[in-house]
Amino acid sequence: MGDMSNSDFYAKNQRNEGANHAAGFGCSLMELRSLMELRGTEAVVKLQEDYGGVEGLCKRLKTSPTEGLTGAQGDLDKRKEEFGKNLIPPKKPKTFLQLVWEALQDVTLIILEVAALISLGLSFYHPPGEDTGESCGTVKGGAEDEGEAEAGWIEGAAILLSVVCVVLVTAFNDWSKEKQFRGLQSRIEQEQKFQVVRGSQVIQLPVSDILVGDIAQIKYGDLLPADGVLIQGNDLKIDESSLTGESDHVKKAADKDPMLLSGTHVMEGSGRMVVTAVGVNSQTGIIFTLLGAGVEEEEKKEKKVKKQDGAAAMEMQPLKSAEGGEEEKERKKVSIPKKEKSVLQGKLTKLAVQIGKAGLLMSAITVIILVLYFAIDAFVIQKRPWLPECTPIYIQYFVKFFIIGVTVLVVAVPEGLPLAVTISLAYSVKKMMKDNNLVRHLDACETMGNATAICSDKTGTLTTNRMTAVQCYVGDVHYKEIPEPGVLPPKSLDLLVNSISINSAYTTKILPPDKEGGLPKQVGNKTECGLLGLVLDLKRDYQPIRNQIPEEKLYKVYTFNSVRKSMSTVVKLPDGSFRMYSKGASEIVLKKCNHILNEVGEPRVFRPRDKDEMVKKVIEPMACDGLRTICVAYRDFSSNPEPDWDDENNILSDLTAICVVGIEDPVRPEVPDAIQKCQRAGITVRMVTGDNINTARAIAIKCGIIHPGEDFLCIDGKEFNRRIRNEKGEVEQERIDKVWPKLRVLARSSPTDKHTLVKGIIDSTMVEQRQVVAVTGDGTNDGPALKKADVGFAMGIAGTDVAKEASDIILTDDNFSSIVKAVMWGRNVYDSISKFLQFQLTVNVVAVIVAFTGACITQDSPLKAVQMLWVNLIMDTFASLALATEPPTESLLRRKPYGRNKPLISSTMTKNILGHGVYQLIIIFLLLFIGEQIFDIDSGRNAPLHAPPSEHYTIIFNTFVMMQLFNEINARKIHGERNVFEGIFRNPIFCSIVFGTFAVQIIIVQFGGKPFSCQPLDLEKWMWCVFLGLGELVWGQVIATIPNSKLRFLRRAGQLSQKDELPEEDVNEENEEIDHAERELRRGQILWFRGLNRIQTQIEVVNTFKSGTSFQGAGALRRQSSTTSQNQDVTNVSSPSHVSLSNALSSPTSTAAASAAPSTGQC
Repeated sequence: MGDMSNSDFYAKNQRNEGANHAAGFGCSLMELRSLMELRGTEAVVKLQEDYGGVEGLCKRLKTSPTEGLTGAQGDLDKRKEEFGKNLIPPKKPKTFLQLVWEALQDVTLIILEVAALISLGLSFYHPPGEDTGESCGTVKGGAEDEGEAEAGWIEGAAILLSVVCVVLVTAFNDWSKEKQFRGLQSRIEQEQKFQVVRGSQVIQLPVSDILVGDIAQIKYGDLLPADGVLIQGNDLKIDESSLTGESDHVKKAADKDPMLLSGTHVMEGSGRMVVTAVGVNSQTGIIFTLLGAGVEEEEKKEKKVKKQDGAAAMEMQPLKSAEGGEEEKERKKVSIPKKEKSVLQGKLTKLAVQIGKAGLLMSAITVIILVLYFAIDAFVIQKRPWLPECTPIYIQYFVKFFIIGVTVLVVAVPEGLPLAVTISLAYSVKKMMKDNNLVRHLDACETMGNATAICSDKTGTLTTNRMTAVQCYVGDVHYKEIPEPGVLPPKSLDLLVNSISINSAYTTKILPPDKEGGLPKQVGNKTECGLLGLVLDLKRDYQPIRNQIPEEKLYKVYTFNSVRKSMSTVVKLPDGSFRMYSKGASEIVLKKCNHILNEVGEPRVFRPRDKDEMVKKVIEPMACDGLRTICVAYRDFSSNPEPDWDDENNILSDLTAICVVGIEDPVRPEVPDAIQKCQRAGITVRMVTGDNINTARAIAIKCGIIHPGEDFLCIDGKEFNRRIRNEKGEVEQERIDKVWPKLRVLARSSPTDKHTLVKGIIDSTMVEQRQVVAVTGDGTNDGPALKKADVGFAMGIAGTDVAKEASDIILTDDNFSSIVKAVMWGRNVYDSISKFLQFQLTVNVVAVIVAFTGACITQDSPLKAVQMLWVNLIMDTFASLALATEPPTESLLRRKPYGRNKPLISSTMTKNILGHGVYQLIIIFLLLFIGEQIFDIDSGRNAPLHAPPSEHYTIIFNTFVMMQLFNEINARKIHGERNVFEGIFRNPIFCSIVFGTFAVQIIIVQFGGKPFSCQPLDLEKWMWCVFLGLGELVWGQVIATIPNSKLRFLRRAGQLSQKDELPEEDVNEENEEIDHAERELRRGQILWFRGLNRIQTQIEVVNTFKSGTSFQGAGALRRQSSTTSQNQDVTNVSSPSHVSLSNALSSPTSTAAASAAPSTGQC
């Protein structure tokens, strides 16, 4: 089905319709498609009338609502044939030729190609007459034999050849990058599995294998992979905003609105559905075919769609089908600008543009000087007339000058920069896979290197997420370990076992271990697994109870969500009355309990003071051991009158507590070490959890997030909100700024708290550098925080599809220590780019200066066009490969993060670039001007147009390349380290590139001949070239000894002003905050605490009230306050004092409220 165009596809389906019924399915593809377009009661009516309800539909689709498809291969193939696969065919990748064509679009290369072609054409043109050579002044410094004149075409051809080389290498790099992305894409797709019932067994299927007629189990947090009709649901709420744009959650029920659509998110509840449309026929698929994701031909149509209905297209874009994967991402990228360019890309683009401009200027000057010099020399000094037959020869000279100019430009422009970034990122992403980081957005990898704060979940990230019940409180006794079943009151035991077995998702199970002696396998919700484990420890079995009351017989289910923090299930007892089992966070469920079972299993009254005692004696001690406490309770209702099940507050009250269970979730053994590494690397780790504050604090101490005796904050969500909100309940940035620097643990937090905290830290202007925040999340409700964070990590195992969708990196092992690996890789990317920059800029500076001065003094660049291109190729392409693939080392984690505003080129790097540049220029100019005397050879300066290559210039070229090769080893270290060879053999790519370049250089010099303008050298001269190259390493040590403090001027080198540094979108939003808030805060801190100023302030205020004027006399500056609400105006007085008053000066209360500082309260 891959490349079939839509029209064919539909035509084929139309043809199949007749056959469809014949094939034995009671409904055709088109019927199902039209059925899925209905909503609400309309759909229920249609289902009843045409299909006889959901059961009838299942019959027609030859499937069983409880047992699913049989799973027989023939049946599955037939379904694929009739209804299609669950795949949206991706766009075809670009072919290698297309990539070559794209690489050829590079402007500098085009200029070179044109110049080379002109040069080629002219070399074949021989002017008439034999003596013209004499009169046109060709013979100006050495005879030229016939053979050489014939070889004039070689230079042009060689330039074309090297252009071809550069293009092929670039195209190949792009191609392999594309291939890696595809690989990554399919990896992300394979990751997504879905629970389906086949042959009565619940199995996990890759999304692409789901077929029409499958019975899929859906639960909280799922991203629906196909369209379907709900068979049975508990409290199901769906977020359909990706399809409809409506943000309200839609309630689904089999009798009211049973239609479930692909690409929508389950926000609450659970249920089962029969799949009715997959792939291109599902609602998402239909939209994608409209958008043209499926087929190329649609592109013209797509453009129209976009023009007419931009808004609709935008609505549809965020949609992510299970399979369509990254192209949708690409589409999103095209249509919606990314929130901001990654820091590194911003810095690099800027740098490349600056260098490019400088190069253009140099090359233009070079060409002008050469042309003028030639013209003045030939026509003014030697007074030659311009003869028509000489024109081609003069043009040839001009073309030669032009080529030299272009070559200077080619060498000056660092095309390798973008390449180095791409290679480095692509390489890192590939390696990060091995470290359990699945990177979904490339730039996240590099942003991670700048991270200054990590807000981590507790369960599953810092802990193992293997829950085991270790303590319980039953029948007024606190058992420190799980008791024998005989010790417990039989009534309480029965209630407890029934409550846990029924009031938990039936998809949660404990399976026998995979290998002998292993731990039992926990499937589903881990907390529920812990409770089911308790049932097994009490020598009972939950399965028979579940078989007795299957899921269809559950009367009503209140599923767990972050607001309720509890789950309840209602069952109908044989006598017609109802019993509700409830479980949840202990302090929340106990508040709703009015009774508790006593030592014989009979309910007794449970007073508020008993609750307080219970909290002190049972719950807090459990929590301080780092246990999660769960309370199990129940309530009986009479059948007459039947309770109003929708009145949740009344239903979930007056409960009877059965027991409190303490569940242990041990800290992962590698976490404390990983957190210590983070703290050493200047990254603050904060724990944000939904758990009880005592549990959270105990775990935080075990992890090393907090150390006893330090000054830190551990608060719960309530307290957090009290501190950050003003009287009107609005969040104020200034208040957040007082909380976050010391905050280490935020317990019992809601998803909005998490989002508020992340936003507060990112928007804070208290500290010099803007904070870069990474966040981990697994639940559906973590989506907003993951999106807001600079880098969002979703859990690969425990994470819901919604969380993965919002994230930048997926942790495939859910482990915190993998985040530390990501930090290491991120910093490594940054360092790799810096290494490459240091190397590249040295070569650029030297090559440009040599070509420029050489051309001005000797009318010919000492480095020929083809040689320059070779140097450019090794510098740009190979060096970027060699330096961008350095593996990371632990030492990366021993320094603080680079800020967002730190210049790309540090002072050490500038010192190295200038230092090595000086060494190389001295050597080259020495060789250029007195080389012939040192080596006792003919001078190569002032050679005529097609003169044979000279040994002199070959030595210069060879020494230049040798110096670059050894400097490449120097460039491996950018922080001024001494040992540049450290760990060099851990990077085989680097070694092979250095040796490979050396080998090719030997071939070029010895056998390159005319095309490379090289004359073979003997061993002694080779030794000299290598010796001068080796001097680079010695010189590197000399440079390293010069302290940076001596070189003041380096401070400003490579620095960009802060304003430039911020990406444009940022500047617009934040410049208010940056200039005022920074200044005000610093000034404010000094001023508030000076008593004298306080008195001055008060006097001034009193005077103002007296005179009734505004603060104009004091030169008031008005600006919007940086409070989030932005509805209070703050007046800053630019006198020595600093007054903060609200608009409503008249009301004393609002004056006090305007600022939290005590002084204002007094005025």
